[in-house]
Amino acid sequence: MWERSPEVATIYFGGGTPSRLAPGSLARILDRIRDDRPVAADAEITLEANPEDVTDATAQAWRQAGINRVSLGAQSFDPMVLEWMHRSHGPERIGQAVTTLRGAGFADLSLDLIFGLPPELNRDWTRDLERAVALEPEHLSLYGLTVEPRTPVARWVERGQARPADESRYAAEFLEADQYLTTRGFEHYEVSNYARPDHRAIHNSAYWRGATYLGLGPSAHSYFEGTRQWNLREWEAYQRAVADRTGPVEGRETLDPEARELERLYLGLRTSEGVPGVALPADLRASWAESGWVLDRGGRVRLTPEGWLRMDALVAAAAG
Repeated sequence: MWERSPEVATIYFGGGTPSRLAPGSLARILDRIRDDRPVAADAEITLEANPEDVTDATAQAWRQAGINRVSLGAQSFDPMVLEWMHRSHGPERIGQAVTTLRGAGFADLSLDLIFGLPPELNRDWTRDLERAVALEPEHLSLYGLTVEPRTPVARWVERGQARPADESRYAAEFLEADQYLTTRGFEHYEVSNYARPDHRAIHNSAYWRGATYLGLGPSAHSYFEGTRQWNLREWEAYQRAVADRTGPVEGRETLDPEARELERLYLGLRTSEGVPGVALPADLRASWAESGWVLDRGGRVRLTPEGWLRMDALVAAAAG
């Protein structure tokens, strides 16, 4: 089904820690992709990187390989938070990594930060936002901490060593970030993402538009015209399936028209573009607008920051 894919517009090295790969390996992967299908001359090619993996040598090698955007996993500038998260970099290493990447010629940098942390950490969220903006990134991704089963955070919560942030704290930090960053020139263009003008993440935006994408590697997902598929998760099984030429795809599903419409609604409401007004009942739009959860203008409906905090519930109400 992928023979019909057009010229590749974006390539994204993510999941796990791709910055641990030898730069030569990244270059060979990109060369192999270019041999397989056309890649646009101006393609956005992103690498997720840990601050401690950024050196003069690696940054120069990444640029020479064709990578033109780096998403840096800063997470926080608080040393206690970084230690709690078992991150091996300290706060000062984040700034050093940014300086190194700029020196190598990277003009498109993104920083990841995490909010909604356990109150026991006494993390100063305002200070983290200030230090992130001071580094002058073109893009910021802010993710709320979630407690997933069988993770270290879940085990700490079970043992009473940490408490998830309550809803009021989570909401307050989300809204503070929106106010702080938008007044400093960032566009809050997706529920978790902020960008300087002309620096929105092209690759991630394609997901929210329902565009075709092809995932390579263990646990990678792909999507094409309503069909979603995913690869084997464990490396040994994935490697064996590739070597045996049986294929690494573990499963696939085809969305029916109703499911596709619901997904379009959900993905559209994640973004600042929103959805056509006709996608929602008039009485629902009026109720949400009165509550301050949406802006209903120019034939389109988009969620406000307060609406984004309630997005799952709002989509469920629209689907019901």
